[in-house]
Amino acid sequence: MTKQNIFEPGKNCWQETQACYSSPLIDCANYYRALHSSICKAEKQIIIVGWDIDSRIRLLHGEEEEQSEAPSRIGDLIRWKAEQNPDLKIYLLRWDSSFAFFDQREMWALEVWQDKTPENVQAILDDSIPMGGSQHQKIVLIDNEVVFSGGMDVALHRWDTREHKIDEPGRNGPDGEYGPFHDVQIVSSGPLVKHFAELAHWRWNRIAEKPIESIGFPDTDMDDLPRCWPDGVKPCFTNADCAIARTIPEMEDTELVQEVRHMLINLIGQAEKFIYIENQFATREEIAYAINKRMKECPDLHVVIVSSYDPKGLFESEAYWASRITFKNIIEKDIDDDRVMMTYSSIRDQQGRMAYKRVHSKVMTIDNQYLVIGSSNLSNRSMTLDTEVDLVFHGSTEENQRCIEFVRNDLLAEHTGRETDQMQELIDSDAPVTAIMEGQLAHGYVLTEIDDSEFTTASETNVFRSISDPEEPLGPAIPDFHGKFSAITNPRRRTIMISLGVIILALIAGALILISNTVPWLDGDRIQAFLEESRGTYFALPTVLLVYLVGGLLFFPVTVLSLAVAAIFGPIWGPIYGIMGALLSAGTTFLLGKLLGNAGLRKLGGPKVEAVDEKLKKSGIIGVAAIRMLPVAPFSLVNLVAGISSITLIQFLIGTFLGMAPQMVAKGLVGDSIMQIFRNPSAETVSYLVGGLVFWLAMIIGSQKAAKMYQAKKEEAKEESEECIA
Repeated sequence: MTKQNIFEPGKNCWQETQACYSSPLIDCANYYRALHSSICKAEKQIIIVGWDIDSRIRLLHGEEEEQSEAPSRIGDLIRWKAEQNPDLKIYLLRWDSSFAFFDQREMWALEVWQDKTPENVQAILDDSIPMGGSQHQKIVLIDNEVVFSGGMDVALHRWDTREHKIDEPGRNGPDGEYGPFHDVQIVSSGPLVKHFAELAHWRWNRIAEKPIESIGFPDTDMDDLPRCWPDGVKPCFTNADCAIARTIPEMEDTELVQEVRHMLINLIGQAEKFIYIENQFATREEIAYAINKRMKECPDLHVVIVSSYDPKGLFESEAYWASRITFKNIIEKDIDDDRVMMTYSSIRDQQGRMAYKRVHSKVMTIDNQYLVIGSSNLSNRSMTLDTEVDLVFHGSTEENQRCIEFVRNDLLAEHTGRETDQMQELIDSDAPVTAIMEGQLAHGYVLTEIDDSEFTTASETNVFRSISDPEEPLGPAIPDFHGKFSAITNPRRRTIMISLGVIILALIAGALILISNTVPWLDGDRIQAFLEESRGTYFALPTVLLVYLVGGLLFFPVTVLSLAVAAIFGPIWGPIYGIMGALLSAGTTFLLGKLLGNAGLRKLGGPKVEAVDEKLKKSGIIGVAAIRMLPVAPFSLVNLVAGISSITLIQFLIGTFLGMAPQMVAKGLVGDSIMQIFRNPSAETVSYLVGGLVFWLAMIIGSQKAAKMYQAKKEEAKEESEECIA
């Protein structure tokens, strides 16, 4: 029986609209494949709004990846599309994340998108969310023809197939393997696309310097699928009534929006026979009370909830699993055991190995009347503090009611190891919860009742919950210049990284001071004695290289090392060994700087570092040589900074050689003279010492002048070339 929908724009939804075509995409293998297909078809505009957009993620796997003409990794795919079509505009909006998710996200994501994609790709980070909240909406718009929305990001530890095998080679990220992962997204076309586009434009325009260019919308045609509709995806809903519900926290330019909260409460109030929920978290007590109340009002109402089994870390255990105990107790209070069941999905294979499916989806069905697929968890933060968007379908026709039933039955079949067409009979029985839980296959996926007491205990005063699942911003409201109070936002990634950099540098400096004051061998005399033992042996060169390598990593003065080597090995072998050791040390710390920086520290350093980098790029080898001849900064520090810059390793090593070779020769004379003065003081040895020092200074001054003359000629030639072109 069809009922009038409960959509109330301005209260429990933002927009009441319609989808010409919609189809759920269950699990990331299906979503990523569809996303890849639609991106490849884009001609005008791509907009991606996400909790994360990780450039390393492969959208295709196996034979599909091998046979595809387009790149599989989304970073390569976006660059390929942008280069292929310069008129295509691509906008990437990603949350500027907090400390809590550093291990789950690409460290230098913004710099990767900015540095490795053409100018028609724009990427920004949203740092406007109140402290404690996150940007949790997941939206992809392709040419304003199709929209993807739901629970899935292009992020680490998401990809999996619907089989959720115990052994799955594709479930392998940059930080190793991960277990079975379940999620749900939906692709849609029709009038609702305009509203998702409006939401995405608003999200972008409020924080970006340049607004998104408007490309208009195609005429809606029910006879044909949109051009950008993903290949291989058969529409489920056609001409479906739907609503868009949001959560938007109170920010400087917005009032609190709680459409999702009101929508879920109103939907639960419509249930009569069967509520099916799968959700990553279940902590919002208001939702639990609403379900319990409705079950008491409707004796025939049954409820099945599917979530995850094992918590990931202390915060998740104590914030969400402890709160889930309370949530479960509220729902079950004074309700017969056979009417409601909170479950997790797991598998035990014939060898006895266990795997637990991680449920990340946010799905709810109310009988065959409503289907919710969105980004909102049943948590406090999703109702008040995070940005969320849910798409709610109404079964306004028998065809769309059958689609709601199919989606629900298909999901339950996956979790219980059954066939989809078996589920409706079980749900129509007098005791659907009992029928679903009984008779599951022992060697496939099964649903099991949740018992979170094995992980933690419920607590009324839970500090972890107040941090991980808050209802209000963690920071206090502060006034702006106009006297309006706004919540403090999460620290910007730039601020976090600079702070981390300062802390790390302080720790390194402290460690070096501690080492230099406590390690007895780290002084010139002991190093010289150590080198003395190798003189005249086959281990002379390896010993020198080892001393330079360790000394460089510990920021030991290279001048002290060079003088010691020259004094011990003489004016010929001393400079040869010295330059080889210096090059090894310089190359190693250069690569360390390159590894740590990965182009990101250059961005964080701002315009000053960019200016230095530009000078290094322009002057190249000569610039490095000049810096080496005029020691303006410690040897190892110069190496690290050069690694962060855009100069290549080969240029850097050649410049280092040209800049240090004359010094090494001079130090050979000086170092050898110093040793001779101690061994056999005479007018000759003193003259060697004085001559060596003069030669050393002359090399420094001369190379600096030569570099300046070279640079001046280079600039002059450049100006003449530009004049000729003009």
